[in-house]
Amino acid sequence: MTSPGAVGDVRQERPVTERRLHPVTPFRRAWAPVAVLVGWAAHDPNQAQEQLTRLTTTMLLAGLAVLVPAAALYGFLSWWFTYFAVTDSELRIRTGLLFRRSAHIRLERIQAVDVTRPLLARVAGVAKLRIDVVGAEKKDELAFLGEHEARALRAELLARAAGFAPETAHEVGEAPARELLRLPPRELALSLVLTGATWGSLAAALVVPPVLWLATQSVWTVLATGLPLLGAAGASSVGRFVAEYDWTVAESPDGLRIDHGLLDRTHETVPPGRVQTVRIVEPLLWRRLGWVRVELDVAGSSNSVLVPVAPRAVAEAVVARVLPGVSVPRSPERPPRRAGRCVPLWWRGYGVAVTDTVFAARHGLLRRSLSLVPHAKVQSVRLTQGPWERLWRLADVHVDTGADKSVTARLRGAEEAAELLRGQAERSRTGRRDALPDRWMA
Repeated sequence: MTSPGAVGDVRQERPVTERRLHPVTPFRRAWAPVAVLVGWAAHDPNQAQEQLTRLTTTMLLAGLAVLVPAAALYGFLSWWFTYFAVTDSELRIRTGLLFRRSAHIRLERIQAVDVTRPLLARVAGVAKLRIDVVGAEKKDELAFLGEHEARALRAELLARAAGFAPETAHEVGEAPARELLRLPPRELALSLVLTGATWGSLAAALVVPPVLWLATQSVWTVLATGLPLLGAAGASSVGRFVAEYDWTVAESPDGLRIDHGLLDRTHETVPPGRVQTVRIVEPLLWRRLGWVRVELDVAGSSNSVLVPVAPRAVAEAVVARVLPGVSVPRSPERPPRRAGRCVPLWWRGYGVAVTDTVFAARHGLLRRSLSLVPHAKVQSVRLTQGPWERLWRLADVHVDTGADKSVTARLRGAEEAAELLRGQAERSRTGRRDALPDRWMA
């Protein structure tokens, strides 16, 4: 029996209200049984074709009469048994028909909340919410919510992750944003035309299938090889144009917001303080125009592109918002000339520069890439030296980041590499000590 004095010590938690997803969700989930049949047919097309030839019209109609209601019932039940709720400390998601799954996401562990609107979802006025959590390999998602509900829930989750009290998080609303960059469609199209990968994949799709036909005279071999090549060619040109159309970068207190997409609109957030590495990529055919591409490594996130294409000055201004106080080194120092005995010609594409704020390593001759790692984000520093490098007194210095990636300064002189190793270890300790805490809405 509980004593009267103990009753007053019990904390009263707010009642938790569970909510369901948007009623349009069952139509999306009803495709699951159909997808299983399509997957089986794709796995064994010969047997699937034999089975289809045996079906009569009556059997086919009877099968559809069973499949359609079954798919509809599955979609309805999966929606009916899915709930979500926001408590004082976590986001809870319960789902599952036979096998129940319950996810408890700590609000302080949320680092990004993205809103995605596929084409059909835009028509229906709904959106998908994807939650990026520190340490989780896969994003949890809520699909679908009403468009306004999704934006309101996103704002509430970010406010709660920033430390706002539960009773005031609803009032915070979506933080205002200031546009930094908007990519014109003409510039995006021209950049794809000037990309070597586009022409390489297209040439492979046009050359390989005829060669295979002359060699094998097999239609299936040509299709099995040609269709993936055509798909790769489309993904590297048309697919990228559709995905990166109307690319907009805006600055807000909860991070840099990225909106893009022609058919499927995506609203992503680059979490403040979570960027581990910034890469400035410069393809060969872009250099006369002064264009670059900016890519990211974000701890625990799949966001990887910050700027698809932009003039260097504009791109560096955006980088300065991601890495405050960082200036991009202009001329990384090349390795000593004896490095050409380890890597002929291509050694000229390597370089390293160390500033007060970042460790920068460059590689590539035709497609240059400059990687910037803030000192505070360095997890470890390693020096490696192969037998051929040891012969010519050379070594590589590897800088490991929190995104499970490494940036390497290749073919440095052995003494210089040892000094880089010692100096970077000290700069990393100092950087972590002086770094500001990773907080939302600072």
